[in-house]
Amino acid sequence: MATLRVPDVVPSPVEDAEQLRKAFEGWGTNEALIISILTHRNAAQRKLIQQAYAETYGEELLKSLDKELSSEFERAVLLWTLVPAERDAFLANEATKRFTSSNKVLLEIATTRSSHDLLLVKQAYHVRYKKSLEEDVAYHTSGDLRKLLVPLLSTYRYEGDEISVPLAKKEAKILHEKISDKAYNDEELIRILSTRSKAQLNATLNHYNNEFGNAINKDFKADKDDEFLLLLRQTIKSLTVPEKYFEKVLRLAINKLGTDEGALTRVVTTRAEVDLHRIKQEYHRRNSVPLDQAIVKDTSGDYETFLVELVGHGDA
Repeated sequence: MATLRVPDVVPSPVEDAEQLRKAFEGWGTNEALIISILTHRNAAQRKLIQQAYAETYGEELLKSLDKELSSEFERAVLLWTLVPAERDAFLANEATKRFTSSNKVLLEIATTRSSHDLLLVKQAYHVRYKKSLEEDVAYHTSGDLRKLLVPLLSTYRYEGDEISVPLAKKEAKILHEKISDKAYNDEELIRILSTRSKAQLNATLNHYNNEFGNAINKDFKADKDDEFLLLLRQTIKSLTVPEKYFEKVLRLAINKLGTDEGALTRVVTTRAEVDLHRIKQEYHRRNSVPLDQAIVKDTSGDYETFLVELVGHGDA
């Protein structure tokens, strides 16, 4: 469930474009006006505003925003304004060029987007960067990481609820055998994680737990310092309980010395139109503090205002 709140009566894209232009004029930028418009428009509406702005003023809205804004506030606004598939393509490309946390971002995109949305991301990536996403990821990774990431990004999972119980039992046994042998990079293990529908995978993992007495992620904790095992645990979590995965990303971004604005901005801007309400509920349950209050405590200024407008207050 989304947290984005769009008013019942929305001005036309041309009117919104005019108001945004006014926010850029004069001696200072009217950040409050920018926030009041963009944080209450859905992806389709934001795209129309961009088109109206370009047609009216002969300049891309994103370029105008880039000139007028700065710091974390600028990044949050730019990411939010992008069409979701283009945003994910940008984040994925950025991740291929970094070493810190980049693998987690790529895994996040591969596992928490629907099959259709992931296809749109790959199409947007192709248009923008003149390469395939899989091509770039394969080039920038190696070994076990490449063996896991490329199939996850290449798949088009069945999205329905139909499951096969015999298959779930069979593949739970395969997973247990591979993990018992510490064959974590085995092709069969990766095949199951990267191709099965989320419903089928949930059934398999439930059988795993019932049959072998342990949740699979506990068995993946054999070596807590092993980076590949960490990514396998993330894969399982983000495929099966994404709200718990994103709650942890937010908790780690906020509850430490110095905010990880990159992770905080990414989660809020990519999930506000999807399932941020469930993530908020999970955050409150896990941390006994509403997410908006945690953000207010850890951020400031226009950046704080922008995030809180997207997140909403409390768990409502």
